[in-house]
Amino acid sequence: MTDLIYQDEAYAVIGATIEVHRELGPGFLEAAYQEAMSIELTDRNIPHIPQPKLHIHYKGRVLEKYYVADFICYDCIAVELKAEKHLTPVDEAQLFNQLKATKMRVGALINFGAVGKLEWKRFVN
Repeated sequence: MTDLIYQDEAYAVIGATIEVHRELGPGFLEAAYQEAMSIELTDRNIPHIPQPKLHIHYKGRVLEKYYVADFICYDCIAVELKAEKHLTPVDEAQLFNQLKATKMRVGALINFGAVGKLEWKRFVN
């Protein structure tokens, strides 16, 4: 069996999301989860950058347009937060585009809006 890429770091981030979900539950806007996650990541000493601008490259040039990720954690994991009934393929595509833009290999897609449970997916590019 092979080791997962950034396994410990990803588990730490997911652990923080579980705590935020336990405290807030579903029903808030994404901005509330964003702020709570920043507090939880700080409290757990997880290095993170909230809402970084991710530059997009096209044929060797940097475009003026950019993505804004919810978090980059440990300088190696892109984290995208949602507050929806369920995750969609569009949400997954958004995270894959962030991974492509940053050339990062690991991403976490987190949904706080699913009733009764925290929904999350880990992706490797």
